[in-house]
Amino acid sequence: MNPPIDSTPRDATPRLAFEPELLLAALDVRLLLLDVDGVLTPGDLLYGAQGEELKRFSTLDGHGLKLLMSAGIEPVVISGRDSPALRARSAELGLQHSVLGSGAKLPAAQSLLDQLELGWEQVAIIGDDWPDLALIARAGFSAAPPQSHAEVLARVSHITRAPAGLGAVREVCDLLLMARGAYAALLQDALDGKPHTPPPDSTKAGRPHDAISGTLAEPGAVLPSSR
Repeated sequence: MNPPIDSTPRDATPRLAFEPELLLAALDVRLLLLDVDGVLTPGDLLYGAQGEELKRFSTLDGHGLKLLMSAGIEPVVISGRDSPALRARSAELGLQHSVLGSGAKLPAAQSLLDQLELGWEQVAIIGDDWPDLALIARAGFSAAPPQSHAEVLARVSHITRAPAGLGAVREVCDLLLMARGAYAALLQDALDGKPHTPPPDSTKAGRPHDAISGTLAEPGAVLPSSR
């Protein structure tokens, strides 16, 4: 017979904090655009003996993206590169949208917003280099890992403390969850040993009622990359 589980509530006061102006800037975010190399990964390009591209992802970032989806904010991978490793990781996380192998990110992102009937003020972006600048210049909230290019660092709303591929994305996820007012409840669930599930008024596929759902577009072909 299993012993009873101690159900005494644990202190869910967040130990993490962000500046009020950052939370205010992220208040309306419904969509998070994610670059891959130098954001979701440390930025190294690794190739196997057969020429296959290898990528290293952080489980810390991955859990943050799942928490984000449970709170009704949709992550979208938008990358100039395409690879089986990236597709496998996106599928594993349950990401509903992706733009891969797109040399021009702005038209792809604008098409995404048009389809989902969202404005740029509802978009957050985390990027690290010049291909992300057009998105950073338009998004309501923007962030970059600390090793990003100087022109990016000078233009974003927030520079993460954590490095790329090692928690930078999780830091942005935590910030967006706090801005949305979902962080404390999710933290309480974790302390109580409950899975992070959508609220009771959620609908199909276990997604919150106000989450964006559907397929953005078929991933593009692999294009030459300068990175």
